[in-house]
Amino acid sequence: MNTYTASIPGRSLTILFCVLAALCEGIDLQAAGVAAAGIGAEFKPSPGQLGTFFSASTFGLFIGALIGGRLADKIGRKKVLVASIGLFGLFSLLTPCAADVQSLTWARALTGLGLGGALPMLLALVSESSAARHQSASVAMVYAAMPLGGAGASLLIMLIASSQWRTVFVVGGVIPLLLAPLMAFWLPESAAFQRERETSATLKAGSVMALFAQGRARRTLLLWASFLLQLLLLYLLLNWLPSLLVSDGFTRVQAAGAQIGFNLGGVLSAVLIGYLLGGRLRNSATIVVFSILPLLLVLLARSPPDFKIVAPAVFVLGCAVLAAQAFLYAVAPVAYPIRIRGIGVGAAVAFGRIGSIVGPKLGGMLKAAGHGPSELLMDLLPIVVVGSACALWLAWEVARQGFAQQNAQ
Repeated sequence: MNTYTASIPGRSLTILFCVLAALCEGIDLQAAGVAAAGIGAEFKPSPGQLGTFFSASTFGLFIGALIGGRLADKIGRKKVLVASIGLFGLFSLLTPCAADVQSLTWARALTGLGLGGALPMLLALVSESSAARHQSASVAMVYAAMPLGGAGASLLIMLIASSQWRTVFVVGGVIPLLLAPLMAFWLPESAAFQRERETSATLKAGSVMALFAQGRARRTLLLWASFLLQLLLLYLLLNWLPSLLVSDGFTRVQAAGAQIGFNLGGVLSAVLIGYLLGGRLRNSATIVVFSILPLLLVLLARSPPDFKIVAPAVFVLGCAVLAAQAFLYAVAPVAYPIRIRGIGVGAAVAFGRIGSIVGPKLGGMLKAAGHGPSELLMDLLPIVVVGSACALWLAWEVARQGFAQQNAQ
């Protein structure tokens, strides 16, 4: 028996640790958005400065995902993941020490380096540690933990005064710093990676050019475009939705409640889409998600300023947006062979972070130009339509060429 075959307890432990790490990521990724009201009251940033602050962590994510993905193909998934979790925990804990908007922005950028290095490793580890028929469900379940962590951050900000916004970053720093040493001792390395390293005389880190070789170019470009456009929408909503709702006349508590609904809807839909991706309804579920996403955006934009109407609309939009993300995160690891999986997933996540950077900044620019909540949401419609078209094309490519089945063999 191969000594690197992942045991069932080993798989379960890997998935558990990855779920906990994803929860931490979710808290830190949304910390800036839910703390925006308190930051705005204390530092009085302009809309442009606030947009830059929102985008700072995603710029760090872009760099961290590229570096982390490349290192993971050389030294292993576990080492990169543990180091990344410790890094974003440390800089999140240091964020409350910032004295102005500029230092806050730098702290978020450095936090993003760790967040970017961790996310591709979570996807690769879970994919490589799961049975072939459960890969999509396992990846989606881990991804679902991220909006659950974001909901926790929104709940926390509801329970404290806005002037205590630093508490969110303290919580987002302490938990990963406690988790990192536990993972260093007990998290098993990817059995698939160890087998690859054992059978190769020299295991070299994958290169970006390999992502375009052997017929992978179209798949890679569609994956990158889908990540970019879908993450642009997601991060603009995560960072600006509470502020947009407040400017539309809702209270801070109502805005935070709607944000919780957005995240909880995402948790439920991500788990559901993961289950469906492993069965006969895979193609139908994908078509439904990406077809209704533009319609739901229009529905929210046209909803009257009544919380009883807006809250359900935000919940359903969160279902669609985060189900779309779960699909992309489930597809990314199985789109590439093990030897270039780290750089493949890292590059896809990194390229998507361009959208994460542009999204919050775009929201700031549109708001500064005087666009109201409804108008701003309608401005996003062309982006959502193109992003959905790219994702559907990618889904067709996956179904046609059977990448998941090829990698499972």
